[in-house]
Amino acid sequence: MAERTKRRRGAKPKDKYWSHRVMQTSNALDLEPGVFTLRTPRRIALSLKRSAERSHRRKSDPYRSALSMLTFHINRAGKTLPAARKAVLENAKNELRTVFGRSRTHASTTRRTSKPRHQRPAPASRART
Repeated sequence: MAERTKRRRGAKPKDKYWSHRVMQTSNALDLEPGVFTLRTPRRIALSLKRSAERSHRRKSDPYRSALSMLTFHINRAGKTLPAARKAVLENAKNELRTVFGRSRTHASTTRRTSKPRHQRPAPASRART
């Protein structure tokens, strides 16, 4: 009888993960090998920028494609991604904005200077007496 190799329950070979297939065949962009293993956020950002600008497989502008692939990688790694590595990859997002000449304009980062409408006092002309 052929001897069966034991595999941990739930563990799958690398090629069976759908996320691995997406990284290989996605139309987002053609990645340079080992881009997410680079040590500095700047090098990761520059590599993603190069890949995004050279790629003919992307569907949107280079910045969106590069940021999309970086975010996808961070999200799919999930809890298995060490904190130090996640910090490098999160900083790579900021570097990506820098190398593409973009500023962060996300709504959650802007500070609200006035109270929400439901907490404001009514204007004097509309105040009920």
